[in-house]
Amino acid sequence: MVINTQAFAARGADARRIHQELDHFGSRRPIDIISQTKPIIIIDEPQSVGIEGSVTLKSMEDFQPLFTLRYSATHLEEYNKIYRLDALDAYNKKLVKKIQVKGINLKGSTGTTGYLYLEYISLSANKAPLAYLEYEKRSGNSVKRVREKIAQGTDLYEVSGNLPAYKNCLVTEVNGYLNKIVVNGQDIYPGDIINDKDELAFRRIQIRETILSHLQKEKYLFEKGIKVLSLFFIDSVEKYRKYDEMGEEVLGEYAQIFEEEYKNAINQFVDLFHQEYTDYVIETDVNKTSKMYAPGNYLDYLKRDDADRVHNGYFSIDKKGKPIDPTIKRGSEDSDDVSAYDLIMKDKERLLSFEEPTRFIFSHSALKEGWDNPNVFQICALKNADGGSQTRRRQEVGRGMRLCVDKRGIRQDFELVGEQVHDINVLTVIASESYEDFAKGLQTEIAKSLKDRPMKADAKFFLGKLLTNELGESIRITDEEAKKLNKFLYKHDILDEDDKITPEGKELIEKNQVPVPEHLVAFATEVSKLLQSIYNGDGLTPEDDRKTIPLTVNKNFAKKEFQELWKKISLKTVYEVKFDTDKLIKESTIRINADLHISDRKYEIKTGEMWEMDKNMLKEGNAIYVTKTDSKKLSSDLYTQVAYDIVGEIEAITNLKRTTIVAILKSIKENQFFLLRKNPEEFIAKCAKLINETKASLIINNIAYHKTEESFDAKTVFTNAKNVLRSDEILKKHIYDFLETDSKVEREFTKNLEQAVEVVVYAKLPKGFYIATPVANYSPDWAIVLDNEKVKHIYFVAETKGSENENDLRGIEKLKVHCAKEHFKTISNGEVKFDVIRTYAKLLDIAQLK
Repeated sequence: MVINTQAFAARGADARRIHQELDHFGSRRPIDIISQTKPIIIIDEPQSVGIEGSVTLKSMEDFQPLFTLRYSATHLEEYNKIYRLDALDAYNKKLVKKIQVKGINLKGSTGTTGYLYLEYISLSANKAPLAYLEYEKRSGNSVKRVREKIAQGTDLYEVSGNLPAYKNCLVTEVNGYLNKIVVNGQDIYPGDIINDKDELAFRRIQIRETILSHLQKEKYLFEKGIKVLSLFFIDSVEKYRKYDEMGEEVLGEYAQIFEEEYKNAINQFVDLFHQEYTDYVIETDVNKTSKMYAPGNYLDYLKRDDADRVHNGYFSIDKKGKPIDPTIKRGSEDSDDVSAYDLIMKDKERLLSFEEPTRFIFSHSALKEGWDNPNVFQICALKNADGGSQTRRRQEVGRGMRLCVDKRGIRQDFELVGEQVHDINVLTVIASESYEDFAKGLQTEIAKSLKDRPMKADAKFFLGKLLTNELGESIRITDEEAKKLNKFLYKHDILDEDDKITPEGKELIEKNQVPVPEHLVAFATEVSKLLQSIYNGDGLTPEDDRKTIPLTVNKNFAKKEFQELWKKISLKTVYEVKFDTDKLIKESTIRINADLHISDRKYEIKTGEMWEMDKNMLKEGNAIYVTKTDSKKLSSDLYTQVAYDIVGEIEAITNLKRTTIVAILKSIKENQFFLLRKNPEEFIAKCAKLINETKASLIINNIAYHKTEESFDAKTVFTNAKNVLRSDEILKKHIYDFLETDSKVEREFTKNLEQAVEVVVYAKLPKGFYIATPVANYSPDWAIVLDNEKVKHIYFVAETKGSENENDLRGIEKLKVHCAKEHFKTISNGEVKFDVIRTYAKLLDIAQLK
């Protein structure tokens, strides 16, 4: 018998008959007769039936089943599994569609709106809740959107780099219990977006890219008799369909955008692909063919239906038949409403027919599983990513993973089409976030859902693993060491011939008594943990191997030689400068008129595809790879009502008088000044930069430094270092064990410093150590002490750049270098050498070997 869940919970007269004594059952209860057969109960999608103790499951106990089978991809409650087909097996066996991802990045934020997006609130048992907040932040000459964890009391004006749009914006409350934050008295909940003028432009791009992907795929599959569908997820029905004051149905903003973009796309597509298509025919006899329904060619099919006929919405409906947002229980991501589900299920076969004009479906993102259509080839979520969800991306993709069928209902699987299965069955996800975020997140979610797979402890497994013991000592296993360790473990019966752990080996692993080569004795416990990860499913991943660690100074910091150097370079100075103001105004005006350029706003579409994969590829984020990038100009209204003190902003960056700034701005061409409207933040930053470069060229030979009584505190400068990634090896001469370099030049220079016998100790100088200059504070790269028995000059401060020629440096950089030389000459009487170098060999030339 087949019975639905509603029947179990029903209380009507018909529902009670199964528990009543009936004449035609020989005065017996139907439930007793059924239960005596010891039936086998099969539950499809048990997470929808209810949890243990629910009315439905209690009613099932009356059947006294021999056993119960539960079929689901997303069990809420874990039971003994007898078979598991996970996402990895399904994909590699070509039982589901191949995944393609289109991510969208908006380039060049204006920073003028006070944009905020609350992704989620992070809770901790021991710490105050933190808000994962996206906002706009100054970065050099541009403004970028960043996502950071924000604590209660944070001043958004300060953390944004003093963007005027965030003036007086204070996070006064981060409330984990009520799941909200308060900014200037306004409640903001996860998923809320505040002051985003770009959001509608972003949604338009998503809709446009979905339509383009749809048409390209449809053109390919049309002649195969396969109807292509696209699915849009939205979080509010009003964005698709709403009602005016008279109760008449009108289009929501997303439906309006869709029809506009569809008309444009169709016109472009018809012009671009104006060619003949063969009629779609099926063979009914050896010598006879007959035409099944399809237009004479694909272009006829495109032209047949207007934009308003190709899309439709499937939503829950109220008693008056109007669409409404579904009811979602607290703590759930799915809706319990069945009206939209029933509507889609009733239309399922009709949607697969070419006669039905609907090809684009709008529906609520919270609809339950089971309604998915096999011919969904594009999925687009017109809503922001829910950072608090651990399965969001996998669930979105899951709505379109089933292999498609043709007009006759024949599944286009491997048995039918062979190796073409993943050419035909490709699901494109137009993400609501960047390609990198979606691809990484999807792979992580899939990897977490996979069943454990037996791994081998071969040399490849050990290669590159970072082992850190209780003393903080670290070693990264090289290729040669990995091979030796593998052979050693086989020789001592920890591994068998197939590199699998033996029963005896497992016993020693559990006792932490695994024999290891002599050079790894200090890391024996870590080797045991590594081997244990093979059979307990907690394998180490590169992401964990290179996790960030806090920096603390080591014994080199206390060396007498470094402390002597620090005494000489820690003194502070002030500078005195003279220049011709009128000449500065004139030359700055010329530079701005000639060189000021404000970038057009762009967006980048990055496309990636999934290939044959394994669990490690998913963990490492290598299962999806980029196949194409495409940048396009963004046209949108960037008008801002934020009041800017343009003169004050440029004054703060250049340290010039307001009257000088006003004179420069009044002198530039009108068309250059109007670039301010395009992007105020970029205009201010680039004008200030051009003025500073002009100033630098005028004052480079007219600046003097004077020593003060103040000095930098070593404890403040060197103990507030940020967290860094572990490097491949522990440094021996640096004042920290690890070092994060910014370029290939710096990496090579570090390697040379470590190897050179002349080097006693060195430090990569933090940004907290700086020299005041007329254009900006300047932080040199390196402080180095050389062996006084080997070189003439032992104290060195260096700046590493790609070129050692000062003439190759830009005006501002050249001034900074000049200022640094004058500064160190003043505070050390020539004892500390400063210069721009590219290689260690250049440093030795200046230091002069004895």
